Parts: sequence; structure tokens; C-alpha cells
Amino acid sequence: MFSKILIANRGEIAVRIIRACKEMGISTVAVYSTADSDALHVALADQSYCIGGPEAADSYLREDRIISAALVSGAQAIHPGYGFLSENEHFAQLCLKNGIVFIGPSVENMRSLASKEMTKRRMQEAGLAVIPGSTVLSTLAQARSEAEKIGYPVMLKARSGGGGRGIRLVREPGELERAFHAAVSEGEASFGDGAVYMEKYLYPAKHIEVQIIADESGNVACLGDRDCSIQRNNQKLIEETPSPVVSAQQREELFDKITSAVKKIGYVGVGTLEFLYSGGSFYFMEMNVRLQVEHTVTEELTQIDLVKWQIRVAAGIPFGYAQQDINLRGSAIECRINALAPGKVNFLHVPGGPFVRFDTFLVAGFSISPYYDSLLGKLIVYAGTREEALRKMQAALCELVIDGVPNNIEEQIDIVNDSKFRDGSYDLSFFAK
Repeated sequence: MFSKILIANRGEIAVRIIRACKEMGISTVAVYSTADSDALHVALADQSYCIGGPEAADSYLREDRIISAALVSGAQAIHPGYGFLSENEHFAQLCLKNGIVFIGPSVENMRSLASKEMTKRRMQEAGLAVIPGSTVLSTLAQARSEAEKIGYPVMLKARSGGGGRGIRLVREPGELERAFHAAVSEGEASFGDGAVYMEKYLYPAKHIEVQIIADESGNVACLGDRDCSIQRNNQKLIEETPSPVVSAQQREELFDKITSAVKKIGYVGVGTLEFLYSGGSFYFMEMNVRLQVEHTVTEELTQIDLVKWQIRVAAGIPFGYAQQDINLRGSAIECRINALAPGKVNFLHVPGGPFVRFDTFLVAGFSISPYYDSLLGKLIVYAGTREEALRKMQAALCELVIDGVPNNIEEQIDIVNDSKFRDGSYDLSFFAK
């Protein structure tokens, strides 16, 4: 097992990883930008190094400075969290070159799954149904031809996309040219890759994902499904597990197919397979080869610490549960609490009680900068039934106070009280009503 880990991230996920390391008896090293010098993850870590200015490109994306901090501190491994360098093959290769363990998939896994279009093809070959779509589109003329074959409406997606960026819905031929150029431009600006592909737009549909963990011994376990259909502009706002519309039989059949597919591609580590659920069928979309923001609901449902097991698997320790040992009873819900504008936290009150959790980096007096994503924290509840979990979440949201920073707490209360959310019939069109 590692004795010291560097966390190449910031915010709530850096705090989350540091706490897991402390419980495992592992020393921690934080890196931070000048904008985060007073951040909680810096205070909690055993060591910390400033790696640049406030812009992510000058700090959290500086591979050379992060590697230098790891070497100087004597860290044996780097945990990238999510976002930033978590799915960066070059950074994983750089870690390997410098004798540092990258806590994530192997370079080979990352390379083979780097392209969403390639991943879809591999998963289809492994037995999963995929959404009808195209290969990479080189020209607008090619996009027009593929759209006619697939049939409108269609979705244009950046090959290297994530976080809802590089995606455009095209409902009719007259919208295609503008959407094509916008998706290419956004892909280039956000990921340095302007390649796009096309998929059939399925509706109505739910966004269902399955958390998996696989170790070096070939053991694969599915740790439940998550319903992530409450989204605005392809950005998730609420996640819950299990999905209220997926039956036990559907879940078991899907898990069997996923287990077989993950074994066939030889994946090792934690990962998430994402699907569109439409007309009673699951269509594979993509695989995220990192820890998800919403991993917390899976932890609450299963009582399995994903961060700790991610570290253990990276150290070569076999995963300690068989599929039949995974407990999927009860209901867990997460609401993402986002800032609507920068501000200073004047007062913070966090709800408590059994099975109420708030993962955050906030402390009173901390200023939210405009340089990073808007996530302030994640409010998670667990209960024996979905109805109990809904009441618990409503109470927790009403108790949560973040004064001084405009936020979306009130909107989350409205969503949780919405009849479509409460009866589970919501889908990806929730905000289009």
C-alpha cells in the first residue's frame, strides 16, 4: 500500500480524497493555485505546494509542475479526482515514466477508450446495444449524408467531450450547419480535439449509468445503477440510486452484460458505463474511466467506499466483494449545490442527522472564485425507501444555508417537490416542460 499520495485536484473532491487517505493511514500532498491558497484541501493535507496562477491552464493542468511536486514530496502515487487530468493519457504516461502510480486506469486502457466512437464500437462488439450513429465526421457534407441515413432529430457530439460540452441537438436539416460548426469549435476549445460524431436522438429517454469496479485479477462487480436524468444543458443536477423505473430483472440482465463487456476489454479500476434508457431498452453511450461526481450515492447505498477501493485496486489489492455481496437495498439521492455567481461565504450551516452527508470544501470566510466550476458541494441522503429519502432530502435542503454566495438551493427544493420527480417518471426533457 502507498504511504503518501498527491491529490492533483481541488474543491470538494480533493477534500474527499484526503479524508479517505487519512482513514487509511496514508499521508497526503495537496497542490493549489494562488486562488486556492486558503482552500480547505490545502489546510487538511500533510504537505502542500503552490503550482501556479488562478487559471487552471497555469496550475491544475500543468502536468510538469504536478509531477515535480510529487517527486519533491516523495509521493508514490497521484490521485487525479475527476475533471482536469483524470482522463489524460499523456499525464498517466508521464506518471509511469517518473515511477509514480496513476490512481486510475492503465495507459493502455485510457488509450483504447479515449475515443467515444471507438469505445462504442468495442462495447457493441462485447455485446452491448448502442445508439445508432456514425463514425467521426470530417466534413459538413458527410454530416448531412449521415443525418439523412440516421434520421432527424440527431445529436452531434465531440469525440473527446465531457461535462455536456461539445454537444448539439439538431432537429431538422436547416439547423445542421450551425450546430456542426459549433460542436467542432467547442470541442477544439474545450478538449483540443474538434472531431465530432453523430447519434440518433432518442426521446423520451432517461440517462442511466452503472458504476463498476474491476481489479487486476479479473474480478468485475457492478455497484448499482444511477438515474441522472435531471439535467440542464447536459449538466447533471440530481442523481439517485437505484433508478425508480428499472426493474430488478432489467438490472440483473444489464449487470450481466456489463460484467462480460468489461472483462472482454480488460479494464482495471473504477469506471462508469452510461446509457440512454428508452422504450424499455438500454443503449450504451460512453464509459467514464474515472471517479464520477455522483459516486457518493453509490457509496451510501452499498456502504462501499469507492475512493478507498480505487486506491487499493491501484495498489494491486483485489476487490473484496463478489457481486452477490453488493447490497442494493434502500434509496440514495444527491443534489448538486452550485454557485450562481462568485461570492464570499459569510455563514455556513450544514444539515445533520442519520444518513445525511454534505461533501464540500466550503468554510465560513472562503471566497468563491470565477476560475473553476460552480460546484459548491453535494448533499446526499440515504433511507430505507425512496419515499423516506425524498422527505429526508427535502428537510436537508431546507436546513442547508450558504449565505453570501448566490446558489441553487431553492431550485433544488422545487425539483424535489415536483410531481414528476416524486413519482419517478421524469426524463431528460424535465426542463423542457
